[in-house]
Amino acid sequence: MTPRLAARSAIVAVLAAVWAISAYLLWQSKVPSSLHLPHLDPHAYFTNAELHAVASFARIEDLLFWATTVAQVAALVIYARFGARWARESAAGPLGTGMLLGMLGFALVWAVELPFGVVDLWWQRRHHISNVGYVAYLFGDWFGLGGEFVFLCFALAIVMGLARRFRQHWWIGAAPAFVGLALLFAFIGPYLTPTHRLQDPSLRAIARQLEVKEHTGHVPIDVEDVRDVTSLPNAEAMGIGPSRRVVLWDTLVDGRFTQPELRVVIAHELGHLARNHIWKAVGWYALFAFPGAFLIALATRRRGGMGQPAAVPVSLLVLVLLGLLALPLENAISRHREAEADWLALRTTHDPAAATALFRRFVPTTLDEPDPSTADYLLLENHPTIMQRIAMAKAYATSAAQSP
Repeated sequence: MTPRLAARSAIVAVLAAVWAISAYLLWQSKVPSSLHLPHLDPHAYFTNAELHAVASFARIEDLLFWATTVAQVAALVIYARFGARWARESAAGPLGTGMLLGMLGFALVWAVELPFGVVDLWWQRRHHISNVGYVAYLFGDWFGLGGEFVFLCFALAIVMGLARRFRQHWWIGAAPAFVGLALLFAFIGPYLTPTHRLQDPSLRAIARQLEVKEHTGHVPIDVEDVRDVTSLPNAEAMGIGPSRRVVLWDTLVDGRFTQPELRVVIAHELGHLARNHIWKAVGWYALFAFPGAFLIALATRRRGGMGQPAAVPVSLLVLVLLGLLALPLENAISRHREAEADWLALRTTHDPAAATALFRRFVPTTLDEPDPSTADYLLLENHPTIMQRIAMAKAYATSAAQSP
């Protein structure tokens, strides 16, 4: 082995060790490693009619997911093969041409996905989940699409600028830049979300009690009005540092859920903040960003590297393929965090009955399958399944009953 190869091997070994140690630290959880979740039969918790309804809804959703994915990848494969032809015809300079090719690729993917999105909207409207009209779906979100276009151009400007300066080593500087952007969006996200303060005094009092128990400090509880868009109930923890808050959708506080159930929801979201899950999400993003950027740099070398516009169509294809390959791992990480938030909510509220009632109510209101197939679980589920969440509540109740 030559000294140069030995040095590179040593660097790779050190980086792999740093990656593994970081992943281990990010994976740490308050859920007891000895916790055993019992196997539960969905038929014991849901009627045959409910199970049939969610299975029927999920079959079409699965077909649409796979059809959209195949169409998206096929379109990008064709674009990666022939898209570079436009690079030779542009007089906008390397950066301008690269951004133009990026926008063309984005527009191509949007056009290919649009028919499947319309069918999905029809399916969700039929099941009273979406309240969006077809005209609004087709023409009402140009501002959002424009924002995505701008971000894509900005990202390409960063990558191509670094690639033209540092050649094949551009990824070393690009990955930290995108991690910084992820931190920025995590901080400003709450300020970009239109919300208003929770008005219910009893829920606000509950939130203050839970803040003390979970040692989060004061966290504002906001409400986002989404009933014109969807009937789905949801809540999320947002922000880092001074921008932290819990956001409840107005569909969650519209009377369908009891106060004890909402108490579990708020405790769950505060659990995310107590365990710094948003910071950890950025940490996981960083762990994927470095190898992901390196693989994109490797895949685009035959097109001259990311400093050349001709590499942009290939980079878009590789980016999508890497996202699909990483999806099972990303979902596993997300489910791990959500399970920890569930456990903290149980430990804080001491109310497994309310948690069980909440999770049971999710099935008819969201049409989520309580026990999905393995493929759906790996590729589509970023939360524990309904049956796993009910099983955790049952396991907590058992452990609480056995403790002195």
